[in-house]
Amino acid sequence: MASNPTEHFIKMTKLLSVEKEEDLSQYQKKMQSTSFKERRANGVLWYPCDVEERNYDAGERLILKIKKPKEHKHAHSFSSGKLVEIFPSSDEAQSLKGVINKVKEDTMFLTLNSDDFPKWIEYGKLGIQLLFDDRSYKEMKWALNELLVTDSRRLIELQKKILGFDKPYFDETNHSAFSNLNESQKNAVAKILSAKDFAIVHGPPGTGKTTTLVEAIREVLKKEAQVLVCAPSNAAVDLLTEKLSQQGISTVRIGHPARVDEYILNHTLESKVAQHKDFKLLKDLRKKAEEYFKLGGKWKRNFGNSEREQRKILLQEARNLKRDAERIQNGILEDVLFSTRVIASTLVGANHPKLKDVKFTTCFIDEAGQALEPASWIPIIKSNRVIFAGDHLQLPPTVKSYQAGKEGLKETLFERAIAGNNTDVLLNEQYRMNEKIMNFSSKQFYKGILKANENNAHQKIFPKDIPFEFIDTSGTGFFESQHPETKSSFNKEEVNLILKHLKKYLDEVKSCGYEPPESIGIISPYKAQIELLNKTLESNIIEKDVCRKITVNTVDGFQGQERDMVYISLVRSNESGEIGFLSDERRMNVALTRAKRKLVVIGDSGTIAAKNKFYNDFLDYVNEIDAYKSAFELLYD
Repeated sequence: MASNPTEHFIKMTKLLSVEKEEDLSQYQKKMQSTSFKERRANGVLWYPCDVEERNYDAGERLILKIKKPKEHKHAHSFSSGKLVEIFPSSDEAQSLKGVINKVKEDTMFLTLNSDDFPKWIEYGKLGIQLLFDDRSYKEMKWALNELLVTDSRRLIELQKKILGFDKPYFDETNHSAFSNLNESQKNAVAKILSAKDFAIVHGPPGTGKTTTLVEAIREVLKKEAQVLVCAPSNAAVDLLTEKLSQQGISTVRIGHPARVDEYILNHTLESKVAQHKDFKLLKDLRKKAEEYFKLGGKWKRNFGNSEREQRKILLQEARNLKRDAERIQNGILEDVLFSTRVIASTLVGANHPKLKDVKFTTCFIDEAGQALEPASWIPIIKSNRVIFAGDHLQLPPTVKSYQAGKEGLKETLFERAIAGNNTDVLLNEQYRMNEKIMNFSSKQFYKGILKANENNAHQKIFPKDIPFEFIDTSGTGFFESQHPETKSSFNKEEVNLILKHLKKYLDEVKSCGYEPPESIGIISPYKAQIELLNKTLESNIIEKDVCRKITVNTVDGFQGQERDMVYISLVRSNESGEIGFLSDERRMNVALTRAKRKLVVIGDSGTIAAKNKFYNDFLDYVNEIDAYKSAFELLYD
């Protein structure tokens, strides 16, 4: 451990540099000196693609809807917010950059960084490949440098207190009752209101962390004109923006519109500007300026002194109009930003050019347990105090460099603050899961203090149902395989077992006179298994209305989500007891806490528990609640 903040930040700067180099190296290995076939297999290229739709979003940005080619069956790395290059099949035309809005099944929506659609878009096939985006690294490096050179007394105090070198201060004045909250949520809000430096809300799965934060923000806004609300992911920021807006709290979402979900577009800065009373005047001035520039630039055969003077006048008028437009635009931006109660952005987005010189009394950081430490400091630098909310016992931040992770980059600022100060408030009443689904996670990660809300504690798909099942494939010979290109593990027999169980279960629900679950999730830690599950579901005879209710994704893809019924395919089955990704207990905590009313885990007990205490404890719990079933019961039923 560092002996002072300066030493700590110097180390963080070095680790961030190592992480960037590893990230770039991995990208280059996938992209450089590789064929189209290899890039497709690496999940970084779609080619050849068809353009299904061309459109404009609310901010008049160009939107493309792209269909992935049917022959392209590989798992891919495309996701919302990533930077991509779009290129034609011909080498003659220039490629374009864009940002992915969303990827849904075999369809991608993206925003072009262009004023107009290029002609080659119309001519058929094109390719899309990932680009290396170093913007986040630049912003994190900026933050670490600011922390090292700052002469701000307040920022130096926050450094020491958050990192555990000094103790934070709390004003224990009584606060209002917050009648719409449970006891632990009330305690959390009271802690936030009393904090002079920082407060920590520890929110396990389903405990109403977002509800608590929204209430806290409402209370803080009674005394403060404006707050900054951040999170590491666009999805988390969008959720908070939605919840705050539903409460009638004016919120503006800062960030590239392509990285914002559709239902949030009306709350973006661009949309708010377009809705402003002076926006029409701004558009008119821009149009006139453009017309004058064009007139002034026209070539004439007989070009004398009078023509030169006329051109000079036109161009000067164009420049004047442009300056007027800029002045009005800045006025609109200032009006929008300073009349809004909540500014919402990602951690990196908090250093948006329009927020460069803006200071906040309080900033809230949600999902702080998933954020790299250097990113968490970006909004803190702009604030007088900080409120952390998250759960460091769920998914950690993604760190690509083993060396950087081992030396400290994997540890979040959220974790450091908890360890150094012991001032966090744990939310202990959960509203998502049946108590039998909840209890293992509670015992294993939260010292057994979670309790299920009485309205959810005994919820089931139908009254005689078993809410939690473990189906053991040990002894069946359902051994794992490995994808030859991606090296990801998959287990075909587990896929078939899931489908067999699902069909039988749906028949049972129907025979009891009840409706099937409204939503079904199938989770696996392995991309190859996800790919196989999707293919098998497409070709299997399951009612279409049921298929529409099924979501298949990795554990990371299900973070923050919930489903009525969830299957978990553990995949690993081998004689050596090697379990790979499954050894990440925090990742399994996420997987095991997504189901509301029914959880079915399928795996090989002999493999998962051979060398691992966590899975031995898991199997003990399964036996304790009589949730154990052998796969043979399904196979020979």
